[in-house]
Amino acid sequence: MSMLRRLTIWIACLTVAMVTMAMVLASAAHAEEAPAMGSEREVTVDGGAAPLCGSLLAPPGARPGPAVLLIAGSGPTDRNGDSTVPQVKPANLRLIAEGLAAAGVPSLRYDKRAIAKSAPAALNEADLRFTTAVDDAVLFARLLRAQPGVTCVILLGHSEGALVAALAAQKIETCGVIEVSGVGRPFGQVLREQLAAQMLPPPVAAQIDAGLTELEHGRQIANIPGLEALFRPSVQPYLISQLTIDPAKALAAVKAPVLILQGDNDVQVSVQDARLLAAARPDAKLVILPGMNHVLKTAPSERAGNLAAYADPNRPLAPGVMPAIVAFVKSASR
Repeated sequence: MSMLRRLTIWIACLTVAMVTMAMVLASAAHAEEAPAMGSEREVTVDGGAAPLCGSLLAPPGARPGPAVLLIAGSGPTDRNGDSTVPQVKPANLRLIAEGLAAAGVPSLRYDKRAIAKSAPAALNEADLRFTTAVDDAVLFARLLRAQPGVTCVILLGHSEGALVAALAAQKIETCGVIEVSGVGRPFGQVLREQLAAQMLPPPVAAQIDAGLTELEHGRQIANIPGLEALFRPSVQPYLISQLTIDPAKALAAVKAPVLILQGDNDVQVSVQDARLLAAARPDAKLVILPGMNHVLKTAPSERAGNLAAYADPNRPLAPGVMPAIVAFVKSASR
């Protein structure tokens, strides 16, 4: 396979994994939900062209206290943390919701715009901005806060959702932010690291670097032949809106208490990212869990075995995930 062909395939995969809202025109199937303890009901917020849909899980006999909004990560990810990408079905958000219910904590998780039951609310790709996801999270946070017995809302974001949570917390009142497997560097830096690992021909790498630099300065560029998957004109406004955000600075601006949760076997986000976030918020609680991968499952550091955990919804969350989350949530109720 030629180097250009490998690059084209890789960029397509990267676009799925990192550019969340760029997947709005993709088809999405809603994964079946396993039964959860407590009372779970469908809820919606105004998504413009169509409603955005989610699941409110209320444990039986829950006392007044905090509730948690679960925000999914990048790509075509649904309310459970499952993707339309083959072999990415960890059900991690559903498992967190069930763990919270077992601890007496209500939660709300939702299908991102254009995904699963929220698919009809898709926007044209050229109209998307990173703040679209932030505004959607704010809508669901307000819905959760309005529920009987909910005294305040904690925002829990996974992967790219961690940045969404930090930005949403600057728009609404919240009693806590939990960043799980979130990057601590701007997207442009992360993207360049991903590219370097592909051992691209120097001319191609130089083109991509130059294109990213222009976008980072808010300037759109002409289409680059062979790199349409990354730099097509319709996705450039979204990229500009994301490339100009520094996740560490976004977290530093959050006024609520913060928990940073990271696994040391994460092949997508490093422990150093978590430490960069913690440095931006020295008062944050930083928890590094041994053996945990990006989708919050115990997995080997060896890549094939690590990625196998992404496809196993029956594999439980890594030990330590729910104790850390529940302890943080309970502290917000004091």
